Amino acid sequence: MVSTNYAPEHAGIGPYATQIAEHWAQDLGHETHVLAGMPHYPAWSLEPEYKGALRRTEQRAGVIVHRRAHTVPQRQTAVKRALFEGSILLHGAAAPPRMPRPDAVMAQMPSLAGGVLAARLAARWKVPYVPVVQDLMGAAAAQSGISGGDKAAAIAGRAEAYALKRATLVGVIHETFMDRVVGMGVDPDRIRLVPNWSHVAVPTKPRGETRRHLGWAPDQTVVLHSGNMGLKQGLEVLVAAARLDPRVRFVLMGDGSQRAALAEMSADVPNLDIIPPAADGEFPDILAAADVLAVTQHAAVLDMSVPSKLTSYFQAGRPVVASVAAAGGTAQEVERSGAGVLVQPEDPEALLKAVRVLAEDPEGADALGAAGPRHVAAHLSREAGLARIDALIDEALGGPRP
Repeated sequence: MVSTNYAPEHAGIGPYATQIAEHWAQDLGHETHVLAGMPHYPAWSLEPEYKGALRRTEQRAGVIVHRRAHTVPQRQTAVKRALFEGSILLHGAAAPPRMPRPDAVMAQMPSLAGGVLAARLAARWKVPYVPVVQDLMGAAAAQSGISGGDKAAAIAGRAEAYALKRATLVGVIHETFMDRVVGMGVDPDRIRLVPNWSHVAVPTKPRGETRRHLGWAPDQTVVLHSGNMGLKQGLEVLVAAARLDPRVRFVLMGDGSQRAALAEMSADVPNLDIIPPAADGEFPDILAAADVLAVTQHAAVLDMSVPSKLTSYFQAGRPVVASVAAAGGTAQEVERSGAGVLVQPEDPEALLKAVRVLAEDPEGADALGAAGPRHVAAHLSREAGLARIDALIDEALGGPRP
């Protein structure tokens, strides 16, 4: 597997790459190698133990991980993102992993460099190459609001097309990605749907106990956003909503390129807290302790990303308020789950109104939230997700189409 993001990263794509590789190694007994970057996400800051490391090979849960150093831009611009991707590509190409010829190569995209590296390695070894599209970087550059996004979108689109057209099969995590992948020249018959799964444990502690630990009053409505604080999330809408009603507590838990800007923007908003990412063992209980779980995106974000946080939100059993474009994949997933409500993106008043409606109807909110775990059990279990990945690889190796 080629995946820039990998354990110990605990947010975004890293957990999925890690669970796939560990499943191959531990459950199926395969010799599994991963070409990865240095841990840096979502803080966009190198983990202390990896600072100064140029290359490193380590064993994690039976997986051999080959790490290569790269730039880590703390502020996201098109130029800095290009340098980030370029450093991954150059270092990976100059120092590929030393290992026996594999049976297949999988890439976790949106890393453009990772996709190109995986395609080149598979061609060199003459083995099947299978990218899994988690995000579309060309569309992301155009839709996320990143500085210099138009030019970046064109370059990223060409790199994506290069990586995807060379694939034996292409996995996509959501059906809204398919038209764009076909538009890059990929035969529709080579595209397979492989949705992500819920990779977190079920909550175990009573909600009241966790709320007391966090300092959340029993009678206070708490709206929690967890995960990456980047440009495409448009988290300014939560800051604006918090200004409108000081009785509602808004909590942003996580890290990302916009964390400092959000902290400055909300410095005079006493009912908004920004807290660091939770430890893995505490994470499910903190999600479950909130009254409402928020997912936000800029109105322009349509078909380039489906937030990985949704699978965790559904598992937590709390209602979701999604401030996202109704035509996008995120909205489709929330509607499909039956566990949340949609509001107009970038509209703090609409978001706050939805929160108040849920707060005034606790039984209705509980019933809405309870649909999440049922949706996970029926469609988003870890076993089902990994089985889809296994079927994708088996088919690429010449097995039957599932």
